Amino acid sequence: MSLQEYARKRDFRKTPEPEPGKPVKSGKDSGRFFIQRHNATRLHYDFRLEIDGALKSWAVPKGPSLDPSVKHLAAMVEDHPLDYGDFEGNIPKGNYGAGSVMLWDRGTFELEGEASAMEQIAKGDLKFTLHGEKLQGSFVLVHMKNRGKGNEWLIIKHRDDFVQPGWDIENYAYSVKTGRTQEEIASDLPAHRQPAAVKNAAAKKKLHA
Repeated sequence: MSLQEYARKRDFRKTPEPEPGKPVKSGKDSGRFFIQRHNATRLHYDFRLEIDGALKSWAVPKGPSLDPSVKHLAAMVEDHPLDYGDFEGNIPKGNYGAGSVMLWDRGTFELEGEASAMEQIAKGDLKFTLHGEKLQGSFVLVHMKNRGKGNEWLIIKHRDDFVQPGWDIENYAYSVKTGRTQEEIASDLPAHRQPAAVKNAAAKKKLHA
């Protein structure tokens, strides 16, 4: 997929989303990752990896999980420009993907294995380690070939020191950029960022209450 498809779906005179520039051919297979919580027609999470100068992207209806027993659908969508990674705000009604967008997590990732990221994607078995503010550890995206529209993958947590059985994504429904909830973003309320450690402590307390 290319950034042409991203641009075709959007009118940048009407949406605050960033326009695509020229793809940056960095040649690196490891870089940044971003996850946006997107309340559009349906609430979902947009999982993005910086690969080959763009953000390879998957729409994950139930979001990723730190529980390895959970296997969630991840539909591969068009590439997004690198500038999209930090995007948070509201896409106006009448535009593609209209609704509120939260920067739910961000950090860096390392590719696992000897094959390049594009080779692993072509094979349908992309393995990586995340170093995020909410998500940590090893994951895999597995392509469910010959299924549905052909863009269906599964995102699965590998067993490692970061596994949390019963992990509930709803305990972490706040922005890592501004500290806002989805409702606060939708209402264009100002940022009130709390340190991640404070938020995580509150989430863990709620989880074990």
